[in-house]
Amino acid sequence: MPSLQAYTFRMPAGFAGDLQRAEVATIEPQQIDPAAPPTVFGVAVKLVNGKIQPINNAADTAALVYGVNLRPYPIQGNGTDPLGTSTPPTSGVTDVLKRGYVNVALGGTTAATKGGTVYVRVAAAAAGKPLGGFEAAADGTNTVAMPASWYFTGPGDTYGITEIAVNI
Repeated sequence: MPSLQAYTFRMPAGFAGDLQRAEVATIEPQQIDPAAPPTVFGVAVKLVNGKIQPINNAADTAALVYGVNLRPYPIQGNGTDPLGTSTPPTSGVTDVLKRGYVNVALGGTTAATKGGTVYVRVAAAAAGKPLGGFEAAADGTNTVAMPASWYFTGPGDTYGITEIAVNI
């Protein structure tokens, strides 16, 4: 049996909404708006009347993005959730990343590149392109570019999970 072993494929990066590099993160607990809760982890969220809502309006701008909805660990998931997924709560408190690094699902067909601009989808949701989701290329008025302090740290893994830096 050999003492060294090579991996022929890249290891998975993690799950959307997973916090990375916790030592540099700034996380705030925020109240969820039960009338419009985020439906997935790892998406851009906004603060409306003191409560967290997903980015869900074509008029939303980069300035309205409050942070990223984090996936807490451990989490009591829904018994019908597939392995590797979890459903966010629809009320109560959620963690929002204000500064740090987080895994997100890369939407669209353009690959992320290290240091690349982060775009947030604000309109025309489609399969693989949820509202509030992150993309590596502009899609007309359907996405907004985030400031330079938001950027991709590298390409996505086989499952489309990549890491973004938030306000770094």
